[in-house]
Amino acid sequence: MSPSLALRPRVLVVGIDGVRLDVLRTLRTPHLDAVAGAGFLAPIEIDEDTPTMSGPCWATIATGVSAAKHGVYGNHFGGNRLAVFPDFTTRLAKEDGRSTFAVGGWEPLMISQSGGPLFAAPSRLSYIAPRAETAEDWEDCDERVTVEAVRVLADEDPEASFVYLGAVDETAHLHGCGDRYHRSIINADARLGRLLGALADRAGRAEEDWTVIVVTDHGHVQAGGHGGRSAEERTAWVACSAPGLPAGPPPPRPLRHVDVAAQVYASLGRRIDPHWTLDGLPFTARVPAPVS
Repeated sequence: MSPSLALRPRVLVVGIDGVRLDVLRTLRTPHLDAVAGAGFLAPIEIDEDTPTMSGPCWATIATGVSAAKHGVYGNHFGGNRLAVFPDFTTRLAKEDGRSTFAVGGWEPLMISQSGGPLFAAPSRLSYIAPRAETAEDWEDCDERVTVEAVRVLADEDPEASFVYLGAVDETAHLHGCGDRYHRSIINADARLGRLLGALADRAGRAEEDWTVIVVTDHGHVQAGGHGGRSAEERTAWVACSAPGLPAGPPPPRPLRHVDVAAQVYASLGRRIDPHWTLDGLPFTARVPAPVS
């Protein structure tokens, strides 16, 4: 897929941590539904060799390569190979000089803690720490992350952005996947709506083609927690609306976390260098026929 030649391509990736697909389908999430309605929402099954933990899953999403390449196997990122396989905001900023942006409140994604950061060198990075490790403090953190992201998306011009929302995952860890977890997912959807509103209100919106990708990293067991191999933990999902991507059923192949970064590059019209050895394909790409 190539973006319209007449319009400037831009990409927003929103990562919402720890959202179970089966629970999501029971809730009213109008803003995520709008993204899916303009494109698709599809399940992702976490690769067999990838732990169902945030660190390896977000590293796979951001780099477009599997854990065997990026080297992140837990929530401590020590021993990683992210210098060889950088995240899309860093690669686009360093190799192309593009304006990129990342914001979130989980340390190893954004700063040099626990072996991080995953997002090593976007042209703009905002780390907004939770004041404490409670569900309420993570909701406050996500609120401040959203305010910052709305400001940057409305007033500046990042070509590729990543916004991380962590409250849903923390709520599940602390309180399980009951009513409080459901409310946190609904809160995240409302924040997604404000991000979409910032795009719609941009002064140059009529001259831009926006790809929006919303993705989760893993699920949870009902009592809260992940890291195992149950279907609830291994099932993630992605939603996308993009120029040239028809609304309707998802692509006729299983989607993987590694496809997200590939789609970012495709939406920006950036050729994927074979030397990057990405493991993913853009969402609309066909799987090559096997060689006989």
